[in-house]
Parts: sequence; structure tokens; C-alpha cells
Amino acid sequence: MTAAQQDRTDPTDRNDRTDRGDRGDLPGTGGRTASPEWTGRWVAERAGVALTGSERLPELVGLALRENRKRAHLLVSTVLGKHVPQRPAVVHGAGLELGRLVRELLGPLGEETVARAVVLGYAETATGLGHSVADGLDAPYLHSTRRPVPGLTPVGGFEEEHSHATSHLLLPADPRLLAGDGPLVLVDDEFSTGTTVLNTIRELHAHHPRDHYVVVALVDLRGPADRQRLADTAAELGVRLDLVALAGGGVELPDDVLERAERLIAEVGPAPEPPAAPAAPLVRVDLAWPDGLPDGGRHGFTREHRARLEAALPGLAEQLAEAVAPGGAGGGGGGGGGGVDGVDGGGARVLVLGSEELMYAPLRLAGALAERLPGGADRVRYSTTTRSPVLAVDDPGYAIRTRLTFPAHDDPADDSSRERYVYNVAPGADPARRFDTVVLVVDDIADTPALHEGERALLGLLRRVTDRVVLAVLPSHRPAAPHRAAPARPLYGPEFSSYRADEVAWLLKDLSGVALEAPTEEREEAVQTGGAHYAESLPVEYQPSPEYQELFHQALRVSARRIALAVGTVAETLLRERGPDLVLASLARAGTPVGILIRRWLAAGHGLDAPHYAVSIVRGRGIDPVALRYLDAHHRAADVVFVDGWTGKGAITRELAEALRGTGFDPDLAVLADPGRCVRTFGTRDDFLIPSACLNSTVSGLVSRTVLRADLIGPDEFHGAKHYTELAGADVSGAFLDTVADHFADVRAEALAAADRFLAAEHAAERAPDWAGWAAVERISAEYGIDSVNLVKPGVGETTRVMLRRVPWRVLARRGAGADLDHVRLLAAQRGVPVEEVDDLPYSCVGLIHPRYTRGATGTSGTAVLTKES
Repeated sequence: MTAAQQDRTDPTDRNDRTDRGDRGDLPGTGGRTASPEWTGRWVAERAGVALTGSERLPELVGLALRENRKRAHLLVSTVLGKHVPQRPAVVHGAGLELGRLVRELLGPLGEETVARAVVLGYAETATGLGHSVADGLDAPYLHSTRRPVPGLTPVGGFEEEHSHATSHLLLPADPRLLAGDGPLVLVDDEFSTGTTVLNTIRELHAHHPRDHYVVVALVDLRGPADRQRLADTAAELGVRLDLVALAGGGVELPDDVLERAERLIAEVGPAPEPPAAPAAPLVRVDLAWPDGLPDGGRHGFTREHRARLEAALPGLAEQLAEAVAPGGAGGGGGGGGGGVDGVDGGGARVLVLGSEELMYAPLRLAGALAERLPGGADRVRYSTTTRSPVLAVDDPGYAIRTRLTFPAHDDPADDSSRERYVYNVAPGADPARRFDTVVLVVDDIADTPALHEGERALLGLLRRVTDRVVLAVLPSHRPAAPHRAAPARPLYGPEFSSYRADEVAWLLKDLSGVALEAPTEEREEAVQTGGAHYAESLPVEYQPSPEYQELFHQALRVSARRIALAVGTVAETLLRERGPDLVLASLARAGTPVGILIRRWLAAGHGLDAPHYAVSIVRGRGIDPVALRYLDAHHRAADVVFVDGWTGKGAITRELAEALRGTGFDPDLAVLADPGRCVRTFGTRDDFLIPSACLNSTVSGLVSRTVLRADLIGPDEFHGAKHYTELAGADVSGAFLDTVADHFADVRAEALAAADRFLAAEHAAERAPDWAGWAAVERISAEYGIDSVNLVKPGVGETTRVMLRRVPWRVLARRGAGADLDHVRLLAAQRGVPVEEVDDLPYSCVGLIHPRYTRGATGTSGTAVLTKES
């Protein structure tokens, strides 16, 4: 895709989208007044910091000074619910609006694209905002975390540019959450330089590349250089990168801003301790939190989780309302602490206080409580504790009026700071800012003695600045422990297969000791009558006659050079398009000799030691997911290329594309021959005999076709196969490889020229699939009265398989096809199958499975297809 960066904000646009539902509730007012005072005035006047751009920007942010020598100023959001208590409807509404803007952006790309989007939020400040954006988009959600979880391996991590606590971990319970190919929506509270976002995108793109990223923030404050840097990164990665924000602008800083800030911090001094007061009552409420429902997005939050939470919120709000106002949800005025009625003229003021990363659950509880309490929209506010050290100045023109400092109580793993902070909860010099009740929401991991004990413990401090403290403890979501079965390991020759250990690693389970074979008719009847899947059993291995073996060797002598040219063409094309870090994944078993030959070409011509794996794919069941996880754990998904011998009508091509959807792997199948015209990476589109199609295991390393059966293959095991050591005397696997490889030097120049031609822009149309083979199969099905295209097997390779494994009805041969079909004619004679010569056949031949033997004809699901008897 052409690199693109599309900003949805214009720094000079006065029509930036923002939530207008709470304009009068500005920071510093506690919601009690509608003062027009901007909470950035104090910093602007004394430190020379200025906001420019959208006139809506001051409504969304105030200013404060950091106690951080790296960066003097802090933009304090009025709608984030972190530092400034705000109406929960405003906080959630800002995220919902951003989510709807993202949906508008993605909408023209189709509902399927929207449905595949995943949202990623940043800890700690944007965990709630990101979750709210995901709500607006109705997308799965994950946020980064600084809390490691024993037994859960991070799928990624990155650093935050300005943070005092920099390490972010990504710990989804299901690693597939970030492995899809849909748009990834990254959410932060502000977008200043873009460094954190770029770190994230580069980290994730290296493991799970995708075409589209969307960056979402409340405000976009990048300068021209940072905008260009983001655009350059998008171009470098070859991705589309959009940005959505509620307002845009910039921050102008004087050259000496750090020195000014340091002087101001020294002048103001430490925040005063709250005055001594009797400790307010502490009430603990055991919320009936639904079993298994995550308390946030630390390990992922799905659409199903969202529906469960929405259903549970009214009952949870009822519990909180009873704890806040026992005996009646209306509540009363303040007690000895001097509580004052809310702006609605009646009812106590309530603050629901979250804890660091735990922002979303407290936010939604606050919103539900506001709906439950009479006048709750004006009485209930929401904010959270934080790690960020910020200067407090009790001035209406400053965003952080008061500060409480307390020791960490969640046993943090990092050593960045043991202190935590909560802002604008203590009333300071203005008693009108006092909250009558504070509801503190923590998870059970944070419910430690450090939360309760000591003069500076958070609960103790809160009890000094309010009249009632309610403690609600949520169960921290603990993902199910990973399955402890021994990890699946590859198999290697000569213990499994006759190939050398360095030529291929088989991502298969060895079933050599299991009796799986049955006569063809018996096996096919079981498929039909029992609805069994074709991959649950094996056909009896065909034992070629001396005459047939001679045909194989003759075909190999004739076509070895042609195969070598196709191998070289594919290898050089892949090398040019995918780079030198290729990882070959051949579709067992017909693709495996091809994978070995491509690996040999890369080694001989370029000195590359390309890893090569054989993996199983089963029609109707998809590709082996355990094999995919193995590949993803050991290699970059973008480097893996799937390889097969040839195409027929394209059923496996379609199966592969469907199976890889959302995994991060490239579904572009590479084959030697593409007579079906359904792939873009091929050696030729001629339907010619690849001699390995003539035989079964004896030309494929003595390995059977793959097996997938529930009683044999566990959830953490590879698909299975057998190693037929008893057929070693008839094995020609090595002879096939060596004979073809002997021609590599001879065809090298032609292969280089063919690859160059394929990659030339003027020949791009020639590579595009047109699925002409599928259309021909549909026509043949209609002409011969066959109800399912799955009974029609086009091409010399697929026709050979019909003769060896199925119950053939007849063979259609293109008139004048010649020696490429000698082995087919011999097999047909041995099985009493007529061969019809026909004109206008796009393949050299087509094999038809007998419609009477529906038990041997399997459909798109892999089970039998019902057809009329002939």
C-alpha cells in the first residue's frame, strides 16, 4: 500500500470535534462553579509557556509544572479523568467520540475492515481513554502495563519518551489479539513528538506487520518536524498511518523554560499536608463483580466482555449507592468535615477514584453511580491516582490545586519511584471544592497493608479530606494459566523421513505406530456414511510396478531441467520481493520437495541458509495452528513464505488465504506450476508433469499425507503423519532432488532473467491471478453432470492423485498432450478407467472422481459431497 499519513485535525481549525457537554466544569472549579478561568494561566504568565492553535484547546487542557528535569511543563487534560475530577459522562464521552471518528475514518474501507480493528491504549494515563475509544468503535482492546504477570510472556514492549517510568509490557491473554492484519488503533492522551507511538509501531510491525495504523489522541501538538518524521516512518514501513484528535495546536516554550520551572518549584515549595481532622468512616463494599470478567484491558477486553459489563453495571451501581448513602440513594450533606451541597442544590458530592492503570472499571462504575443517584450527573466526579510528580499550586489559574503523596501499595516491579500521587481531591483553601464521599476503587493486588497502614497511607489521607470513604476492591483479572504440556518440537530425518536433518524440519507429530490405512473404497465409504473427514485416515500407499517406476525415471530425465528453471524463477522472485531473511514453509507433503529445492538454490547461488519447515494444511480445517504459533515464536511472520508444488483449481490456495486471515502471515502461495492461474508467485503456468506427483511417500521423504484426528492430535500438538521406513528400498526422494539440482547452474541465467521480467512493472498484469482454472472446472462440472466441483481434479498432478488415492471415473486429456501423460495412461489402464481426448482444455488433463462413489468425493469442508448416481 502506498505510504500515507492523514491527519484528521488542523491546528488552525476552529471546528475541532470535542465533547461540549461540560464546558462550564473547568479544572480548578471542582464542578462547583462555571468560572471561565483557564487553568493554564498561572504557568503561562510565570513560565512563559503558551498554547497555540485551536481555540478549543484550552477547554481540553490546562497547564502545570512537572517535577521532572527532562520536561518542565505538563498538559493537564480536563476530560481524561486522571489529574482533574470530571463528570464520568464527559470522560467516557470523549473516548466514545474519538471512537466514532475512527469508525468514520475506516468506514469507507468496508465493515469487514472496521470489524478487524484492534485498539491499543497506553499505560498509565490512557488506559481508560483507549478503552472508551474501543467502546466507540466496538473493537477488542488491550492496554500496555507496567505490572508483569508470572507465567505470562510479553508479546512486545516499548519505551515512553518523557515518562519517569518507561517500560511498557504487552501481555494479552491471547497472543492472537495483536497478530491480525486489521487496522491497529493506538490511543494516547496527547500526541506531542510521536516518539512513543513510533517505538510501538516499529516493535509491533517487526513481528506482525499490517497495512494500516491509526493514532488517536485528545490533542495533537506536533510541530512540522515531528509531522514529517511520522510521515517518513509510514513511507519507510510502507503503511498507511492516520491521526485522529479532538483538537490540534502547539506549545511554545521559552529557551530557559527548565530554569524558570526550577525557580518556580523552589518558590512554591512542597504541597502542604491536609489539616489534622478526625478520620472519616471507612466502609468496605464487596462488589458482585462477574466471575471471569476482566477489570480492564491489561490482558485484553473483547466484545463479549463489553456486553457482560454493560449488563452488570446497574447492579454494581446499586451496591455502591447503598454504600455511599446507607438507607437511601439520595445521600445527605457533609458531616463534621464541612460538606457542601452540590451544584444541583441538594445531595452530597461523590468522587469515584481509580488507581493508576485501573481507570476504565472505576470510570464505568462512576457513570453508573451518577445515573443511579438523584442528581448524580452534577454530584458524581471521577479521577485516578498517578505516578506522575507534579507541582501543586492552590490557584484557580493552575490545573493542579492540591496534592496528596502516598507510598505505592501495589508492590510495583520497577524501581522508578515508590511514591504515588492524587491531585485535586483535597479541597485546599476553597471549602466549596470538598468531596463529601470518596469511593476508592482498587484491584485485589493493590489491596495491601501499604494501602491501609501508616500515616501516609492513601486510605488514611483520604479519610482526612472527606467525610466518608468507601473502598471497593475488584478481582484483578488473572488469565488462565498457559497449557503446561511440553511444547511441540519439530521432527528431523533420518529418524523421521529420509531427508537430511538440515534440509527440512517437519512440524508434525509422528504417528508411525498407528494403524491408519484402509483400502480406498472402504475408506471412502467411511467418509460418506459417517461424515468422517478425509484427513482422519490414510489410503494404502500405492506400490508402483516396475513399468510405472521406469515411467517416473523417464519423466524425471525429460523434465528435470524444466523443474530446475521453475525452482530458480520462484527462488529469485522471492528473494527480490521478500529479502534474504526468507523462511520457507512447505505444505506437506507435495510442497516439501519443492521447499528443499528452493533452499538448495538459495544456498548454491547466494550462500543463504534459509530455514525450511514442512507444515500441514487440511481442507475445511485450515493450516495447523500449532505450527503457525511455532513459526511465529521463532521467526518474523513477514519472512515466512508458504510453498507448494502446483495448483489445480485453487482450493488449497483459497484455504490457505482463509486460514491465514488475521495472523500476520502472508498468504501469497509460491508454486512451481500454476495452471490454475490462482497465485502470483510461480515458475510457470504450463500444466506439465512434475515427476514427484507420480509417486506418494517414496518421492516425499517416505512421509505420508498428514492426519488430523481429535483422538490422536491434542490441542497443543502438530498435525500428524507417518514415516514409512519399510518402503526405504523403493525410495527415490534423494534421486529426485539431486537430478533437478544438477541443472541449477545450467538454468541460472534464464531464472534470473525470468524473475527480472516478473518484477518489471509492465509485466505486473501477467502475474495477477485470474482464476481461469476454477472457471474451467465449473464448466466441466456442468458438461459432465457432476454436482460438485470438488469431484473435478484439474492438472496432471491432481489427476495423478485421483488415480493413486481415489475412485476415478474418467480422465479428460487434452488432444496431443504427449509424453507428460504416459504415467496417467498407464495408471488408467491398470484401473480400467477410460481416457477421453478433448479439445479446448486449459489443462493437459483433468481427473474426474466417480459420482457413484460419493463416499470418496469430499467437498469444501473435507467431508463427503452428495451427488446423483450416474
